[in-house]
Amino acid sequence: MDAFSSTPPVWTQTAIHAMKFCCPKCHASASKAKQVWINRRSPVMGEDGGRKWQEFYQCECDQSWWAWSSDRPQSELTKPIE
Repeated sequence: MDAFSSTPPVWTQTAIHAMKFCCPKCHASASKAKQVWINRRSPVMGEDGGRKWQEFYQCECDQSWWAWSSDRPQSELTKPIE
């Protein structure tokens, strides 16, 4: 599965919008997903003028969900050291 494929995988058809950036069924983080697909063909302009994309995840519990790329929490790897 190519996360950047131009064709959406079948499992994205049943995806639900997650209000928090985790699986709405079991609350697993996106890093636990079995599969990921990013809809880069249809960017949306955010309120700040930046682009955002739909990120689709198929959780290990088999729930498919999506969230906006702008809602993804900052990675622990990019946070400044205090």
